Order: sequence, then structure tokens, then C-alpha cells
Amino acid sequence: MIGIIGKKLGMTQVFNDQGQQIPVTVVEASPNPVLGVTEKAKAGFASVQLGYGKQRTARESKRGEGKPRGRRATRAELGHAKKGGLDYAPQVLRSFRLDDAPGKNPEIPSFNVGDTINVGVFAVGDQVKVTGTSKGRGFQGIVKRHKAGGGPNTHGNTKHRRPGSIGPGTDPSRVIKGKAMPGQHGNRRHTQTHLRVEKIDAERNLIYIRGSIAGPTNGIVLVRKQS
Repeated sequence: MIGIIGKKLGMTQVFNDQGQQIPVTVVEASPNPVLGVTEKAKAGFASVQLGYGKQRTARESKRGEGKPRGRRATRAELGHAKKGGLDYAPQVLRSFRLDDAPGKNPEIPSFNVGDTINVGVFAVGDQVKVTGTSKGRGFQGIVKRHKAGGGPNTHGNTKHRRPGSIGPGTDPSRVIKGKAMPGQHGNRRHTQTHLRVEKIDAERNLIYIRGSIAGPTNGIVLVRKQS
């Protein structure tokens, strides 16, 4: 099903017709240009490539202006965007499958390079799934990373937040694969499913989605319809 690329602005609350208070996440999704179309007859699946945001481009003349700061769009990125009728390179490129639910959605929508997709593809009451990158929390122990209970705080215990024994020494004489251990926590791709669209603000390109979604403020998210 079709989706859109957006930016997470934060959380707020709305009230429905029954007067119930509903926590929602606000996603700003400016119109996404279509930069590529994959036909099912050629590749075996149908998809579209959408763009979001705008990258900086190189200066025409750098004489006397010093070195350019920060990353700028490459010629390959500008050339790819030019095929879609853009004079700038999008900051984010993502592909969306149009036939990801075989049998449930026999009609595959058709798009052409140069088209634009906006928040109008969603309606209040639609079920969506949102993909984002969770907040990175660095190297953490098992108490925070795996919600372990930890050791006792009294009776001479000195290993309050340590993992303790990680496996028997006789059999199997090794650490079992997948054992909960300290390590990198967060900064992972996460998809939340069965979320409800509570409100659409077409003038400001805003989508109000019930509940929370992964990612920090201003993080890039993918909002897709769920069949």
C-alpha cells in the first residue's frame, strides 16, 4: 500500500466526538515527489520511490568564499532528481511497495515520475504502520537494556547491576547464542503497526496518529497504509 515520508514533530492530544482525550503523535509530511516507478511486469513487484526534504547544492563559484561546510548533493543525486522534474536533490529517498498484500488489494494504484503524493492519501480512521529509528542510548547494561531485576542491595552484595553468571561451565561449556548481555541500546529500525489516524490537517501537511511512534523529535518516519 502507498505511504508517505514525514518528520515526527512530537506528541499532543486531541478530543473526539465523544469527548474522550486521545494522545497522538504529530507527523509533518510535506508533498513527496515521485522519482521512480517500478512495474510489476518487469521486476515482479510494484513500487514507487519517493523523496522528502531538500539537500544543499554546491556553489557555482567558490572563489573567495572559503570551503563549503557540511555535505552537499552529488551530481549523481542531482541527475536522478532531475529525471523527476526537480532542481534539487531530496534529503531522503525511500521506496514503497504497492502490492505488499497479495490477494487483499488486487487493484494496484498507478503513479508516474513527476507525480506528488500528499497527506490526502490518508483519511481519518485509517490503520497505518509507522517505521522510524528509535533513540540511540549508547552502551547500556542489562538492567536498562533488557529490564533485568539486578541483584539485592543488602546482605553484603556488591554486584547490584551486573549480569552475574552467563552460563554453566560443564554443559554446554559456552555462552548460549542470544544471551542477554550489555551492549548498544536503541538506534534500531522499529515498525509500529495497527495505529489509527485521528486527524488530517491538509493545509499544514500534518497527520495526527494515535499513540506513540519510534524516533526522536524531527526524526524521519515512514507512514504506510495497513490493509
